[in-house]
Amino acid sequence: MHFKVEQEIFEKLPNACFGVVVAKGIDNTKDYPQIYDWLEEGIQTAAQRFEGKKVKEEGAILPYREAFRALGINPNKYMCSIEALFTRIAKGKGMPHINPVVDLGNAVSLKYTLPMGAHDLKDVTEGISVRMSHAGDTFLPFGGTEEEILDDGEVVYAAGSQIRTRRWTWRQSQHGEIEPETSYVFFPVDGFTDFNKAEVLAARDELEQKLKDVFGCETLVGFLDAEHPEMVWE
Repeated sequence: MHFKVEQEIFEKLPNACFGVVVAKGIDNTKDYPQIYDWLEEGIQTAAQRFEGKKVKEEGAILPYREAFRALGINPNKYMCSIEALFTRIAKGKGMPHINPVVDLGNAVSLKYTLPMGAHDLKDVTEGISVRMSHAGDTFLPFGGTEEEILDDGEVVYAAGSQIRTRRWTWRQSQHGEIEPETSYVFFPVDGFTDFNKAEVLAARDELEQKLKDVFGCETLVGFLDAEHPEMVWE
């Protein structure tokens, strides 16, 4: 299994970096009150932090909006996932509790103001790549029944021709959804070497520790940038 960021991504975003946590042996069927508490704390802190403010103008959000523009993505139309989370909370809509794995990822994401994905690896045979989309790629939206055919040249997270996340950190697919029976998960944390690398590493390490403490699962971590664009594991 591998996680790889293609060189063409670094040509567009030379300062991009990716923290990685892989967890295996999770029991996502139980209730874990501590995870509920961590997420609630993150929601309340975010609500106070952004009260009366425009999320898109905050310093921690601006680099993602600038990166979207560099990738040819309109950030006003397609918000980075972390901007979307904080915008929802700032509007008083809170956040739903989904399941322990998703809630834990969201809690850490909120704490460090970082976009963080979560992908079920059960049907992934080779690995996940961050690359430009090409002919044959398909994306199934959450709750959708018909797959979308992508244009060439969109930054995506992909497992083969199955697109897991469109427009870099905009929206994940129904494929790879974290469900109660999910036990093998890939978490990417997206950031920038010249802006929030320390936060990316801290979020990665805290997520790994919480996964081990709560679920007692096996974990491994990685960090990818332009000099180290790939990690491999069994």
